[in-house]
Amino acid sequence: MKRRDFLFTVPLLAALTAAPALAQDIQDRTIKFGYFVNAESPVGHGVRKFAEIVAAKSGGKLKVREFPAAQLGNENQQQSALIAGTQEMAAPGSPQLVGAVKEFGLLDFPYIVSTLPQADALLDGPFGQTLLKTLPAKGIVGLGYFENGFRHVTNSKRPVKGLADLDGLKIRVQLNPVFIDTFRAFKTNPVPLGFGELYTALETKAVDAQENPLPNIVTTKFYEVQKYLSLTGHVYGNNIILMSKKFWDKLSATEQKIISEAMTEAIAYQRKISREQLAKGLDDLKAAGMQIDDVAQSEKDKMREISKPITEKFMTQYDAETVKLFKAELERIQKL
Repeated sequence: MKRRDFLFTVPLLAALTAAPALAQDIQDRTIKFGYFVNAESPVGHGVRKFAEIVAAKSGGKLKVREFPAAQLGNENQQQSALIAGTQEMAAPGSPQLVGAVKEFGLLDFPYIVSTLPQADALLDGPFGQTLLKTLPAKGIVGLGYFENGFRHVTNSKRPVKGLADLDGLKIRVQLNPVFIDTFRAFKTNPVPLGFGELYTALETKAVDAQENPLPNIVTTKFYEVQKYLSLTGHVYGNNIILMSKKFWDKLSATEQKIISEAMTEAIAYQRKISREQLAKGLDDLKAAGMQIDDVAQSEKDKMREISKPITEKFMTQYDAETVKLFKAELERIQKL
């Protein structure tokens, strides 16, 4: 054998002998991935992109089955299933995790970010990653954050152009004490409900109002049961991608690497889709007959000031080092 042939043959043999070992590290597995919004939402697009990438990287052995629109139960039920190991993945909003790790409530403070680059920096930087590292002790693995977007108020009663117009509205909020206390301070009557129960509650007038990002309002067709949209932008919402730790611990290092890399790609894709839907969401809602009202910055400033005592109260209940990091990160990202 010539020297040149040998140089090309050795790497080839190494690759061929490594391939079976790699294949043996990947088993046939089905991953049930539950989420709470419509399949055509940005979250749904992100889940399907993740499924596509995982299948490609695993040679079709790792299969992801999506279950949108709370088909596997409400937020608390799916979180319990993750911990028990009977469901592999879910993507709840941060408010649903405060029962496990209360510091996730910091993400739901009103007006902590005002731009999408600031939101990305907060979630993907040291603070967001620190929160994810608290989850394995609770029986869950955090793989990253999908975008939900800035949340806005809709209602069936009247135009809301400022703080005073919120007075007395019966509004559905997420199952989170930060949201409940904040909207109580806005003089609304907050009603905590799971997302899967929301459309019916609006349709039957059990509640007058709700707050969600534009893509959720469009894809869940809230415009059918809500007349007025107010661009409050009071909170930037996210969906935390969770995996059962019992399932994660069964995976080989190769499988874990495939899932982590696939999720990194899927997150970038999902945020892109989310921002594309944001760009056309207002046009879609106008075409559907909603009245859309801007909320002046002066009114948002009032809402921020009213909510400050609430955020300060909750910060005293959280881990001091986590709060310190949170404040430092907020200062850093304001420059973006």
